[in-house]
Amino acid sequence: MTLHIEKPPLGSQPAPPFRERRGQPAAPPIRLAHIVSVSGSHAVAVLERQDALANDARVQIGALIKVVTPTSAAMGVITAISAPMPAAEGEPQAAGLIELNLAGEVVPDHHRRLTFRRGISSLPTLGDAVLLADKHDLTRVYAPPQAASIKIGTLFQESSVPARLLVDDLLAKHFLIVGSTGSGKSSAVTCILQRLIAEHNHAHMVILDIHNEYSAAFGGLVEPINLDNFSLPFWMLDFEEMCAALVQRDAHYDAEVEILSDAVVVAKRRYNDSATSRAGALRKAESNVVITVDTPTPFRMSDIVSWLDDQLGKLERTQFTLPYRRLKQRIESLVTDQRYSFMFGSLSVQDTMGEVLARLFRVPGNGRPISVIDLSTVPPEILDVVISVISRLAFDVAVWSKGGLPMLLVCEEAHRYAPANNSKFVPTRAALSRIAKEGRKYGLSLCLVTQRPSELDATILSQCGTAIVLRLSSEKDQEVIRGATYEGLLDLVDFLPLLGDREAIVLGQGVSMPMRVRFDDLGKRGVPRSLHTGFSKAWKTPNMDREGLDEIVARWRRAGRERS
Repeated sequence: MTLHIEKPPLGSQPAPPFRERRGQPAAPPIRLAHIVSVSGSHAVAVLERQDALANDARVQIGALIKVVTPTSAAMGVITAISAPMPAAEGEPQAAGLIELNLAGEVVPDHHRRLTFRRGISSLPTLGDAVLLADKHDLTRVYAPPQAASIKIGTLFQESSVPARLLVDDLLAKHFLIVGSTGSGKSSAVTCILQRLIAEHNHAHMVILDIHNEYSAAFGGLVEPINLDNFSLPFWMLDFEEMCAALVQRDAHYDAEVEILSDAVVVAKRRYNDSATSRAGALRKAESNVVITVDTPTPFRMSDIVSWLDDQLGKLERTQFTLPYRRLKQRIESLVTDQRYSFMFGSLSVQDTMGEVLARLFRVPGNGRPISVIDLSTVPPEILDVVISVISRLAFDVAVWSKGGLPMLLVCEEAHRYAPANNSKFVPTRAALSRIAKEGRKYGLSLCLVTQRPSELDATILSQCGTAIVLRLSSEKDQEVIRGATYEGLLDLVDFLPLLGDREAIVLGQGVSMPMRVRFDDLGKRGVPRSLHTGFSKAWKTPNMDREGLDEIVARWRRAGRERS
């Protein structure tokens, strides 16, 4: 419910105890109400006369207000409006109630300049005046000049005031972008990343692009990576990831894992010995390196197959040979499958770890700070492994560089490969969970993008200090956001189904106070690409002829054909 109230004549309002200490106010403050109840961060105020506001002003949910106290101005957000005794038709509306959530205060700093800070040192009490925040208040709270921040749009309450995110708090404590399909998640991600790049020339960002839509959104700032122009060697997998790629989870899983462990160690030792002998005395010192199953050193898949053949020749009974034969068959199948050529297709093995990391994580950036990894054509059965490798490498680089390479990892459709179901996608969930828990120590930030937060791993979700929530219709998903307790302003979550496109409520550490924002319009060139333009437009002209269909079938078959 929304109430219209008129502004009283000048001079009819008592002067508040807390006065502006810099500049002259353009107009007297607009008094809305007075406090009648305070409980923790929650307060209730009674709206005063119906003419307390001008006709063009409105009291509405999400509006910023200030409560004047003797030493400061407590700032809060209107979370509910009600009329305990509704008026009959034709009669004037009786005084209503507004419910407030308090989050911070405006106080003078050591230079006697008014600044906003979280927390409240002087709580409101009964009778304190409740004023509608003016443009200066909104700017102090939502666009603090002293903090490193980026503009992502404008405040819904006042379109002339920019909405800004605090860069260091946003990135250091990870952030979450959620919203139903069509609410503008991809545009929100693009807007945030574009603003970050514009302010930081030497950023390092990696986007795990499930739908191949971001490459066109950043112009020449992107290093596009797909299966046709990139190789992720199988030997860069750790043992858990290798098991996920090569071993099926059935009755023979434990036996095959043990066999694969022995085979990988033997293959790594053989490669290390051959490399040492080729290098001569210069590599002699490295010949004593202890090789384990997780040592990041190259090896040849042919050495694994050779070792399996040797073991099969020593075994007699069929029941003992089955795990060896299954493992060998799986390896040979992957090596000959065109879809896996980016990982298993190289005919020779070379130590290209430095080149792979340099391209993935943009070292040096060379004017392209973002690498967009197109995962749309990665086979589903190995998608988990690919994402796990990239995530783990990002963390390892951050650790071994001792935080010398600050980086942002953006995970589109995060619920697909870090699900709440503990039996699925174990390596990827473990890698992302480690980043969520420890990445901030080493300058590695995580951005999770999802339309179903209820299906996302709870441990990873709980580590996100900021939530950028667009329209969200599912009650189950709203409960997840409500349960995350961002700053205690949970009543705003009830407003999520009513948000328009490109509108969001931002909660948590990345903003001075929770705010409702409207993201900037990126224009046609800045919007992420969608492969589908809409049925109404597509169905007005012929879409495809038989020749085009035959070409699709041929390309489809080539993807699974054995390499010649």
